[in-house]
Amino acid sequence: MRRWMMVPMGLVLAGTGVAVGPVTASAAPAPAAVTGCPVGWGSLPEDRSAGGGEPLTGVRTGRHPCFDRMVLDVPGSSAAHPVGYHVHYVDRLVQDGSGRPVEIGGGAVLEIVAVAPAYDPETGSPTYPARAGAPLPGVDLRGYHTFRDARFASSFEGQTQVGLGVRARLPFRVFQLDGRLVIDVAHSWTSTVR
Repeated sequence: MRRWMMVPMGLVLAGTGVAVGPVTASAAPAPAAVTGCPVGWGSLPEDRSAGGGEPLTGVRTGRHPCFDRMVLDVPGSSAAHPVGYHVHYVDRLVQDGSGRPVEIGGGAVLEIVAVAPAYDPETGSPTYPARAGAPLPGVDLRGYHTFRDARFASSFEGQTQVGLGVRARLPFRVFQLDGRLVIDVAHSWTSTVR
């Protein structure tokens, strides 16, 4: 009779979500899940031929589980009206116009050139307050997995040049959203992150 009473009680408890039965070692929490990261990126130059955009107004960065991101704010640009760009790894960042080297930290240097001036073409007034060779205003890379240094190189003849120091030569991608040119640099060459 006792056995018969335990079966219905077990069914009642099971219906409430309460665990029935002994706890074993297999009930321990599972290890952290492995998340898939985007694949198919490379480290070869990425270019887009397009007319110039409105002036550059800002640069910001963000951290993601699989990559670090840099965003150049270029109002008026979109998929229908893209801003031209050239993004590639260089042995040394050299300032457009003057030819002066720009010192930048990291194991590899990604040169980013956007066809958007950092000044108003009508007045010559800066639209992005950066100085050649100096760190990017408002960009703090402490705690980033991949990014090490970010420097303004120049804004010359309607193009703005930025140097991004990264941990190593890693895969990257470039794409555009409304008003933004986005550069993502992967944390590694593998396709998973823990």
